[in-house]
Amino acid sequence: MRILHCCLANFYIDNYGYQENVLSKMHKLQGHDVAILASTEIFIDNAKLGYTKPSSYVTNDGIPITRIPYVSWLPHSIVKKLRIYKGIKKTLLAFNPDVIFIHGGTFVSISDIIGYVKNRPNVKVYVDGHADYINSASNWVSKNILHKIIYRWGIQRIEPYTRRFYGTLPLRVSFLKEIYGTPSHKTELLLLGIDDSNIKFEEKEDIRKKKRRELSVKEDEFVIITGGKIDRRKNIHILLKVISELKVNDIKLIVFGDSNKEMEDEINLLSKNANIRNIGWILPDQAVDYIFASDLACFPGTHSVLWEQAVGLGLPAIFKRWAGIDHIDLNGNCILLDEINEDILKNAILNIFEDKLLFNNMKKTAEDGKKKFSYYEIAKKAIES
Repeated sequence: MRILHCCLANFYIDNYGYQENVLSKMHKLQGHDVAILASTEIFIDNAKLGYTKPSSYVTNDGIPITRIPYVSWLPHSIVKKLRIYKGIKKTLLAFNPDVIFIHGGTFVSISDIIGYVKNRPNVKVYVDGHADYINSASNWVSKNILHKIIYRWGIQRIEPYTRRFYGTLPLRVSFLKEIYGTPSHKTELLLLGIDDSNIKFEEKEDIRKKKRRELSVKEDEFVIITGGKIDRRKNIHILLKVISELKVNDIKLIVFGDSNKEMEDEINLLSKNANIRNIGWILPDQAVDYIFASDLACFPGTHSVLWEQAVGLGLPAIFKRWAGIDHIDLNGNCILLDEINEDILKNAILNIFEDKLLFNNMKKTAEDGKKKFSYYEIAKKAIES
């Protein structure tokens, strides 16, 4: 099939492990003819959102991508919120897709896609949602004007042509139904996952030993890993404080990713502790090796795709509990903390470290995550109905 991944509701970042990157990659690996239609929104220096020029090129996964511009008859500050583009119809006609997978669906120019599919009943349309009550609709105008009126208008218009609406978290399934009014019988969960296309599970032990040697970590030491885009809501600074104050030298912490300007000095200062290894920003493929070198993941703040990646690699974990984000709980692989402070986090870590039976049971259950969060399987499910 000819599958067009439409990434116009948000950024598209080359060479990242986000869902839109990996789903398109998996569909190509599964033998489909795949293309990507994207906005010009990117990351600048792996840290802040910015914009690139419209262009067409081929990704590192061998997928042609077309980045189209916003219209010029509105100020950029307005048009980037409404997401009105020029060039959608041209791309659709040139590629002639059998399937259009729309990532987000919250852009005014979705009307161009509606115009294309309404006269082509054989074209399958799927729309996923990445918005929730934590990362979106954070003020009255955003919730009641942008989401409940403007974006809902577009979702409602494309609904008759859409086979499935997918929330990428349980919380986002609720958001789709409650904010945009998607029908319950068409709305379901499509998990975020792990790119398992080239993960060498059979070499895990060798990779583990190699990375530990590079980090000057002993084989019998207990390694915790955390990271991502580090802001205050991620609570990684609290985890660093806990590790730096622990009187247990056998517990080490790996931190990777970029800190925002607010957190940079604090994270750098806390990372000077001898039991902390701050390795900075790394590529998604490199993160797998460091997760293999670890015994426990700890993400004590807001959700990121790293949650599913850690669980998908079979790693036990500690997470901050959020309503509607409990799909990573495989009934024993992780500890969900209702509240985060230094004492609570320290006690959770020491409990797992000291209770070998608890930790071994967590490891055993965590193995189930490898299949459940496989993006290869998730990609097949995404277009099968």
